[in-house]
Amino acid sequence: MDLAVFIQTCLNAVYASSYLALVAVGLVLIFGVMRVVNFAHGELYMAGAYALFWVFHQTGLPFFLGVAVAIAAVGALGLVMERALFRPMRNNPLGGLICSIGALLILQAGAVALFGVRKKSFAGPYNEAVSLFGVESLTISGQRLAVIAFAVALLGALWVFLKKSRFGWALRAVAQDPDAAALQGISIGRISMLAMALGAGLAGAAGALTATIVPTGPYMGHSVIIGAFIVIIVGGVGSLEGAVVASILYAFVSTFVTTIWDGVVADIAGLLLMLAVLVARPQGLFGRPERA
Repeated sequence: MDLAVFIQTCLNAVYASSYLALVAVGLVLIFGVMRVVNFAHGELYMAGAYALFWVFHQTGLPFFLGVAVAIAAVGALGLVMERALFRPMRNNPLGGLICSIGALLILQAGAVALFGVRKKSFAGPYNEAVSLFGVESLTISGQRLAVIAFAVALLGALWVFLKKSRFGWALRAVAQDPDAAALQGISIGRISMLAMALGAGLAGAAGALTATIVPTGPYMGHSVIIGAFIVIIVGGVGSLEGAVVASILYAFVSTFVTTIWDGVVADIAGLLLMLAVLVARPQGLFGRPERA
């Protein structure tokens, strides 16, 4: 692999890690507060892509307005899921998991009914290739740069929210010890709604930002949710920092293996990465070992 191909592959990996981090961080937020393994999270990513397709491609409104609408709409969908599905199953983790699988199937069926099975491909507003370092062979599309920039901005805003705001402190408190948080007057129900809205909104943002790059279809969430689960296991279940670092690690491994061999070998490499981390550090890179 020559230097130009190496740098180009690194650029592709940075792009892949940016949207994967949005999905994984949202999944960690939901699990950390609600203790629910949301298998429908990939379908929230898909819903964000379809929201952008309708707002930007169908109605002709500005791209970033479409992204904002996707975040708001998918966040609202997350609120509905929390109230209708997950809250009644708060003390039944298995029931919550089954409800998430049901939501997965419902969202897929709804997408098929509204948009059909056929995948939608449409161009974004920033398709021009951008040369880096003045080298014509090192290029990245403006659309991918927009994904990277937007992902960094969203994750940075989330970090500030969690560290500096009262609601962020409450969310972290509930994630660490819900019983102690409730004794301090924190409403578990409201914080669960907040976590679900934020997590769903991040997944919707990832779907909207990548909708003009990858084909939009009812089953596009499958590969993303598999990658997100690998990421949160590698990073440490419940660790937001671990999800970001593991997203970068997983994306680089997957992208380089795909470039050298193919996508099937890359999927195997991702699973082997997860297995290696679990053998060496069962709690994940940033996870805390459970006390006996």
